[in-house]
Amino acid sequence: MQQLAAKRRSEISSFASRFGRLLLRWFDRNQRDLPWRQDRDPYHVWLSEIMLQQTRVAAVLEHYNRFLVRFPTLETLAAARLSSVVAAWSGLGYYRRAHRLHAAAREVVRRCRGRLPRTRSELEALPGIGRYSSAAIASIAFGEAVAAVDGNVERVLQRLLGRAIGGNPLWERAAELLSPNRPGDFNQAMMELGATLCLPREPKCRLCPVRGMCRTRGELKHSPPARRQAKKQVHYALDIRRGSIFLVRRTRETTLMPGMWELPEIPGELSSEPCFSLRHSITSTDYSVRVARVALSRETKGCWVKTSRAAKLPLTGLARKILCRANLI
Repeated sequence: MQQLAAKRRSEISSFASRFGRLLLRWFDRNQRDLPWRQDRDPYHVWLSEIMLQQTRVAAVLEHYNRFLVRFPTLETLAAARLSSVVAAWSGLGYYRRAHRLHAAAREVVRRCRGRLPRTRSELEALPGIGRYSSAAIASIAFGEAVAAVDGNVERVLQRLLGRAIGGNPLWERAAELLSPNRPGDFNQAMMELGATLCLPREPKCRLCPVRGMCRTRGELKHSPPARRQAKKQVHYALDIRRGSIFLVRRTRETTLMPGMWELPEIPGELSSEPCFSLRHSITSTDYSVRVARVALSRETKGCWVKTSRAAKLPLTGLARKILCRANLI
C-alpha cells in the first residue's frame, strides 16, 4: 500500500510539474494587460478581486481606475462615508460588496494599522472575503502557496480530469497542481485559461497550452444547460426642470440596493412615446427599458436633485446608465 501511495504521489507530482510549466509559459506570453496586474499592491489586488466577483472583466475595467482615483489608499477608503463608497461603486451591481469592502477597510485600519493581513486564514476573517477571494489575495499579493478556485478554474479542472467534481475534492485537485514557486501567477493563469480559451460553450482547444494533458478536449457530457434569462419591460420617467432632475430613493429596508437613488418607475404602459430605450441585465433578468420625458405630479414621492450633484449620489446602475444616455452626468 505504501509503495502504491508513493507511486501515486510521484505521478501527481510529475503531472503537476509538467502542467505548471506549460501553463505558466503560456501565461507569461499571453496574459491580458489588466491594470491590477501592474503591481502586486495588496490593496489593488484586494479591490480587483472584490470587483471581479460575479462581474465581467470588461465592466470592472470601467470602474477600477476611477475608484482608485477617489480612494487611492486603504486608509482613504476606510475614512470615507459609506454613501461615497457606494456612489463610486455605482454601475458594478451587487452593492453589498461595496458595503463589506468599506467595513473590511475600517477593520483593517482599526486592528492592523492599515496593513492587509498576509495569510488566507486571516483574510477570510474580514467582511466580504470568502474562501476563493482570500486564497487569490494571499497567493497573488503575498505569495502564499494556496490554490484559488473560481468558476473558471472549476471548469478547467473538470475538463482536465474528465469528470464533474466539486467541493473539497475540487480544491484538493487544485492544490495538487499548484506551482509552489509561483502560486499567484499559477492561480491567475488558471483563471485566464478559463476566461479566454476554456470557455463554457465553445472552448478553443486548438490554442490551449495543456490540451495534450486534458481528458475532455471540449465540453463535458451532461453539462447543465445555461439558465435562460427572464425578459421584462420597464418604464421610467425623466423629469428635468431648472437644472434639476426628479429622483426617488429606495428605503433602507429594501432587499435589493437599499438607500440608492433611481428614476421614478411608471407602472403599466407609457402614455407617450419614449425619448429613448436601452437594455439592462441584473442577475437572471434581461430588462427592456423605455424612458419618457414626463411632468410628474406633485403627489409623486421623491425629490429634486441638481444635475451637477446627481453623479455623486449612490445611483443604481440602471439610473446611472439612463442619466449617462440622457447626457445629464
